[in-house]
Order: sequence, then structure tokens, then C-alpha cells
Amino acid sequence: MPTSSGLFPRSFKKTYPVAIRGEGCWIIAEDGRRFLDASGQAAVVNIGHGVAEIGRAMSAQSSQIAFAHTSQFHTAPAEKLAARLLAMAPENFRDGGRVYFTSGGSEAAETAIKLARQFHLEHNQKDRYRILSRRQSYHGSTLGAMSISGNVARRAPYEPLLAEWGHIAPCFCYHCPFEKTFPQCELVCADDLQTLLAQSQKQDAAAFIFEPVVGATLGAAAPPDGYAARIAEICRDNGILLIADEIMTGMGRTGKPFAVQHWGLEPDMILVGKGIASGYAPLGAVLVSARVVEAFVHSSGSFMHGFTYQAHPVTTAAGNAVLDYLEAHHLFECVNAAAQELRSALSALKAHPNVGDVRGLGLLLAVEFVKDKAAREPFPREQNIADKIRQACLAESVLTYPTQGCADGLRGDHILLAPPFTISPKECALIARALQSAMAKVFSA
Repeated sequence: MPTSSGLFPRSFKKTYPVAIRGEGCWIIAEDGRRFLDASGQAAVVNIGHGVAEIGRAMSAQSSQIAFAHTSQFHTAPAEKLAARLLAMAPENFRDGGRVYFTSGGSEAAETAIKLARQFHLEHNQKDRYRILSRRQSYHGSTLGAMSISGNVARRAPYEPLLAEWGHIAPCFCYHCPFEKTFPQCELVCADDLQTLLAQSQKQDAAAFIFEPVVGATLGAAAPPDGYAARIAEICRDNGILLIADEIMTGMGRTGKPFAVQHWGLEPDMILVGKGIASGYAPLGAVLVSARVVEAFVHSSGSFMHGFTYQAHPVTTAAGNAVLDYLEAHHLFECVNAAAQELRSALSALKAHPNVGDVRGLGLLLAVEFVKDKAAREPFPREQNIADKIRQACLAESVLTYPTQGCADGLRGDHILLAPPFTISPKECALIARALQSAMAKVFSA
């Protein structure tokens, strides 16, 4: 890192190129280098970089009114975007649902925690406060969001600060924590929620939060048929809310507006972020179902929570402009075709002795690397295979998202791929070639 920089970096051990321009699926650095953004900058960018009309929409809004505090005003762009999101959501959000806008995904998770707690207070169930979740999950970097996350490495430094409300087994068929195989497993990973509730004070439980497709921590791990429905059934039977964390999977990334729609699921809340503004502005949201809203309307009438920049008119104008672009260019409909193209390009990787799995849903895909393919044995953590693959891909001018820990919290290397919906067949082929070259370098060393 240059010593002249005033920025506090993600890592003081890295040197960062300076990004000056974006064009479609490409980022151009100050020194002229061009990088293919195969990860969508952490599954954020869905419409591509450099779409000028988004900036124009933000400029137009800021010239009218750039800020109005939500304790005193609502604004037209926020109202418009809320209505559009609810219209895209499952049926239980469409007649009486509401949207709480935030500045990103972590704030959305914090908001959902408090909504769940106050929902039960509105019903005079004062003992319900625990938000249950899964091991190997990730819901954000604030302390509340980190408390409900199950990412071992990210939790570790802050463990003394974090609440422990209860985590169940992940749903991860490739590394099943019960060493079973679907469908003979009879969804034991889902029933682990009922087991936890039976073993603890279930009257304390307020909600269960899950990623419909686990993004960064497990690498695009989608559940088998029946899992989501069983989880929803357990939540209903035990009087707890179901929260779908769609910060990474929402806004069309899996081929539907929200991933829960693949299984006909109607959660009580849906968290969105990342793709809601495609990186053009910091924006997140909690979609709140009609049932949850009614509890507030018919009791206290207010939510004891707030952020200064919630429902910001310029960021919600960006969200509307992104949604306009998605609809005008039929990009939601492009996801499945682009995903098939990328999967086809990646199919040759499966033959490599160190590629354990290529998985995902829509344009949220991952490649997992293993030491022993037959045993699905991960590499030792200290070999840092995922980052070596990232560096080798970077040398080929392709940006990827590396993570360790998918196998057991510490071991297990994968690369996440989440390109813009505008990815072309030629660019898909380039991603596959870069990974082939990277693996040749890393695994021949």
C-alpha cells in the first residue's frame, strides 16, 4: 500500500490499483489495465459498469432535493421504489407489505433483528428475542449482523462482543455435516432447527434467518428440493418469523426476482442490498410482509429504530434507475441464458483432479478446489489455495471472489463468480480460460 495514501485499506499487505472507469463487465485502472469483473464486485454489479443514465437520474434527484429526514418527510423516489419491490415480491408482501430502506445489507440485517424483536413485543411476547441462524452463514459485518452469522473466520476476532443465539447445521450437500446423501438424508439439516428449538427455550426464539443460496461462505450452495418448505413449516409451527437474506441472491441474480420464488416460499421478511442499486449507490432494504406490518399498525404504531440516511432520495432514485434499466433491457430474462453460457464454459474444469465441485443457481456460481477429489478433502488452510487462484486469475486480467472455510469453517477453498447480467459468451469463455490457466499455475507448483 502506498505510504502516501490516506485510506485505511482492507489489507496493509496489498497494493491496490486505482479504478478510474467502468465499461460493461470491465473495470479500467489508472495505469490503463482492463479487468474483467467476473465477480460483479462481490455480487453487487448486475447491470454492468458505466451506465450513464443511472448517474443522470441521481443528479436530477439531487438537484431537486438531496436529503429529507424520514422523521419529517417521505420522498417520491423512495415511495416509487418501495411499490416496485413489493410488486416483485411473493404474494404475502403485495397487499399491506412495506419496505424499510437502509444504506446497505448489514444495516438491513440489523433492522430485521429489531423488527423481529419488536414484532413479538407488539404481541406481548416479551421473552422472544433470539434470532436463530445457520453455521457457515454470513449476514453482515455490524455486531448484530455478525452475531447471527456463522462464518467462523469473520466472527473470530470479535467473539467476546457477539451474542450467541443459536446456530444450526448448514444445508450443504457437497460437505454434508451429517455425512448423509440426499434424498436418503430426509432433510436432517432442516430438522436440525426443530432439534435446536426442542433442546433450548423455544419460547425465547423470535426468528430464523437464512440465505436461500449461501453466497460467500459456502460458495453458491443451493438447497435440495423440500429444504426451504421444511424450514418454513418449522418456523410456522413454533411461532417464529422466517427471514430470507437475499442481499446477494435478490434482484434477479438467481434467475428470479428473489431466490425464495424458486421454491414458492413466503418468508416474513426479505433482505436485499448489493444488486438493488448495482453498486451505483449504497442501498439496502428490508421487505416486510403484511402480517408483520399489521402487528405494528394495530399496536404501538411505531418502530423504535432508525438511520439518518434511510430511504435517501438520491440512493432510491439510483435504485429506480437501475430497475428501469433492468426492465428496459430485459436483463432479468437474460440471467438464465447467461448462466447456461457460463456453466457451459466452466464445464471443462470439472475434469481437473483438484476441482471438487462447480455449483450455483443463476449467475451466482462457485468452483471449489480440493486436495483429494474422491474423498472431497480440502487443502490445508495455510496453503491459501483460493487466494492463489485469485492472484493467478488477476494476472490474466480477470477478477474473482476467493473465500476459505467452506468445508469446516477454516478449510475449504472456492472462487465465487457473480458477473453482471450483461456478460457475453466471449467473456464467459475468457473467465473459464483464466481459471484453467490459474489452476495450471497453482497446482503445478
